[in-house]
Amino acid sequence: MRRFTADYLERTRRGMWESREALAPLDLDGRRRVLDVGCGTGELTRVLAEEAPEAAVVGVDADADLLAAARDAGDETTLDGRVDHDVDYCTGDATRLPFSDDAFDLVVCQALLINLPEPAAAVREFARVSSELVAAVEPDNADVEVTSTVESEASLEASVREAYIAGVETDVAMGDRVREVFAEADLSEIDSRRYRHEKRVEPPYTEADLTDITRKASGAGLADHETELRRALDDDGENGTDRGNENGDEDRGGDGYDALRSAWREMGREAARQAQNREYERVETVPFDVTVGRV
Repeated sequence: MRRFTADYLERTRRGMWESREALAPLDLDGRRRVLDVGCGTGELTRVLAEEAPEAAVVGVDADADLLAAARDAGDETTLDGRVDHDVDYCTGDATRLPFSDDAFDLVVCQALLINLPEPAAAVREFARVSSELVAAVEPDNADVEVTSTVESEASLEASVREAYIAGVETDVAMGDRVREVFAEADLSEIDSRRYRHEKRVEPPYTEADLTDITRKASGAGLADHETELRRALDDDGENGTDRGNENGDEDRGGDGYDALRSAWREMGREAARQAQNREYERVETVPFDVTVGRV
């Protein structure tokens, strides 16, 4: 499984749970013990604690550094400003959870299955420790939409996304195919609903917006996924193909990683120029599917 930093999770999940509509199928009011698997820095875990006030909520993750960040955030406040005393965190593997059978009445994960080589093995483990419901909140990275005042941004983002999906070794575009994984794990009454999370950048810019723009101009955003992008784009990579020639994109010199990074940085510099004049605007719409099954 790939590892992520706390900063990366904060950037990619920012604003995700400003609306709680997508959590309605989890029947959180009726929960008594809830487990968030692959909880990372605890964004969803704290939301679960807020929405299930009568429940004992536990977050588990294999990464001790992310759990430390989750504990630090929980020691401050929850998203609605209350001090959070109702969440416990522990270290554990999604396919070998350190809990007894039927220990929870809801086991849920967010953006975890798309990062696992054998997602069905994890879901079977979720079902073992749940007495009632299993749920997954998973994005469909193949169906992301971007609009921008920088002319090249949408097409470059599409190229990067296509290459990343080709180069990554798990199914990051799983989307509503989570239903198939749930069925493979022998869950019943499976229901899947699609929602869309809109990320908007416009004046007045937040500090986080400006940081994201700076990361575009420096190429840091691509560097987060350099291994996967090189695997798909570079001719001399183990599984590499010259995707640029396939698509006829002559302006990026064959679309190797270095050429794509150069075009990306130029796009970022244009975004920075527009932001200085308070002209830069960007909207990214990320679809995600909430799938629920009964044990």
